[in-house]
Amino acid sequence: MRVEHIFISAGHNFFGRHDLPPGTHPMEAMERVECVAGRGLRGDRFFAYKENYRGQVTLFAGEVLAQLRELFQCPQLPAWTPRRNLVVAGADLNALVGQRFHLQELELEGVEECRPCHWMDTVIAPGAETWLRGRGGLRCRILTDGWLQCDPP
Repeated sequence: MRVEHIFISAGHNFFGRHDLPPGTHPMEAMERVECVAGRGLRGDRFFAYKENYRGQVTLFAGEVLAQLRELFQCPQLPAWTPRRNLVVAGADLNALVGQRFHLQELELEGVEECRPCHWMDTVIAPGAETWLRGRGGLRCRILTDGWLQCDPP
């Protein structure tokens, strides 16, 4: 599995904002990020969010991003739009639910699918939420401390 992009954000744009307008916290692209076991990505909005949180780091498949761009005719859609921490390539993320696996020097546990929310129809295109069901990414717990970095293209 290759790490294509790393993103963190200091605040929430969609989470907990169901009847409110989206927030304005940007996603910050990182070349590398510190990962803290049981806590998350240092500097991210979900860092130390709550004990044993299921979404300490979230992954999105680069292959799904490419399909999304093509299907919804938005080739310039930024990779951070789904607001997942990592865009990765070369793995079936759904197959990692309930599994421990290594990503670079880290051990992660795939916990559950990142289910897309209704905001995807707003920030991508109408129908994106439905299309992303089963393709929304993977929520993970971080089991070991370490650093992740973007792999070379």
